[in-house]
Amino acid sequence: MQVFRLEALSDNYIFLLCDRQKNIAAVVDPAQAQPVLKKLHELKLSLVAIFNTHHHADHVGANKELIQLFPDVKVYGGAEDRGRIPGQKVFLQEGDRVEFADRVAEVIFVPGHTRAHIAYYFPPQNPTETGELFCGDTLFAGGCGRLFEGTPTQMVESLSKLRYLPENTRVWCAHEYTLKNLQFALTVDGDNADLQKRYDEVKAYRSRGEATVPSLIGIEKRTNPFLRWEQPALQSATKSKDPVQTFARLRGMKDRF
Repeated sequence: MQVFRLEALSDNYIFLLCDRQKNIAAVVDPAQAQPVLKKLHELKLSLVAIFNTHHHADHVGANKELIQLFPDVKVYGGAEDRGRIPGQKVFLQEGDRVEFADRVAEVIFVPGHTRAHIAYYFPPQNPTETGELFCGDTLFAGGCGRLFEGTPTQMVESLSKLRYLPENTRVWCAHEYTLKNLQFALTVDGDNADLQKRYDEVKAYRSRGEATVPSLIGIEKRTNPFLRWEQPALQSATKSKDPVQTFARLRGMKDRF
């Protein structure tokens, strides 16, 4: 399974999953149709699946157009998003599995950003592969999603599920927010040497116009404040040792950053 990162809107990423042996593709969170259609044409692939993580317009915006062009495409999304994702045919819950390109993805229920958000995790099949996590707007490189419909308790539980995936899992998050996320992270975890190094690297990437996605779970655990609520520096910054309260205060600080 090959993964192609496609740019859309101002800072969205769409992910095209390709099975070159069968000449088919699946797309994760298609914000716009044009980048998807261009890549499908270039690779001479037919679209067979749309994997949506949640219902926001910048994640489902191309569903209707893609369905018109590929009438047999199967649209996947969370069960609790019923009626909110255009063309949804498959309603997924925690523990369900979906298949593509001889890989099986585990569905992880990760409410917080929205009440129905899900993630798709493809575990590695052998030691030469990496796991692939498509997490929408739940976990970002250096950050996490805003809480629009969920609670801090839900988001801590959701991020905990992702935090315990293998460290070499690639994190395919849906926005290029990394530089600003790390700028905030330095205000609450400034003595973190791993974070300082990552910030310098990301600043260099962005100065060259290069993407910072995918990240890795291991990198996030060392540098992302929203996965590090047990760390003394972050508890000190938020004046709390309670995990949910520490997280909630960090999220509030980021919202005002």
